[in-house]
Amino acid sequence: MILECSQCHTRYLVPDSAVGATGRTVRCANCKHSWFQPPAGGAPIAPVAEPPTAPPPAPVPDPAYAAPDHDYDAFAHEPPFRPRRNPARKWTIAAVSAGAVMLIAAAALLFGNLPSFAAMLGLPLGGGETPLKFVNLKRPDRRDLPNGSELFAIGGQVQNPTAQRESVPDIRAELRDAQDRLVYSWTIKPDQRTLAPGGSMSFDSAKLDVPSSSKTVKLSFAAAAPGD
Repeated sequence: MILECSQCHTRYLVPDSAVGATGRTVRCANCKHSWFQPPAGGAPIAPVAEPPTAPPPAPVPDPAYAAPDHDYDAFAHEPPFRPRRNPARKWTIAAVSAGAVMLIAAAALLFGNLPSFAAMLGLPLGGGETPLKFVNLKRPDRRDLPNGSELFAIGGQVQNPTAQRESVPDIRAELRDAQDRLVYSWTIKPDQRTLAPGGSMSFDSAKLDVPSSSKTVKLSFAAAAPGD
């Protein structure tokens, strides 16, 4: 039999058995229009409005690939298998953790409230970490030399106020202008590298032709290791 779309008039040649004895709904492959096609020899039926498009049916899984065990849940809390244990990885993690604990303990000894312990080991103390302090600082002295140069001299004492022997770091001298900007600096090597409990030592240093814009002197303990 010949089917003709009532919308775009596209014609199709199909066997009578495709429509059946009671007729069936068919759809045009060209414009997607649907209509009820009566069986061959039956009275034609006026076209009806196209019903709303229903969502496509869910695909039926291929029985060949269906899971035989219907109790298995891929999203269950516990996986259906257990990972293989790796003893080497376990020991590696333990070794790294132990090393981290040792580093933290060493840092606590060096940078905590135990400066005397570091001094006994001969380890340097960074700037601001030493308990030593400056006392009896001399007034900076500027004087002209016969050769036309200018001499700038400073001095004072380093005191150990603790009851432990302390290491003496290098002394850093900074000259700053009226706006507190650094204009010149140098390092002073102490005459001795340790101080007994309650002890003190003197230091003096001089430089030639320092910038004339320097107004103040600031002293601090440098972080360099002794002997550098």
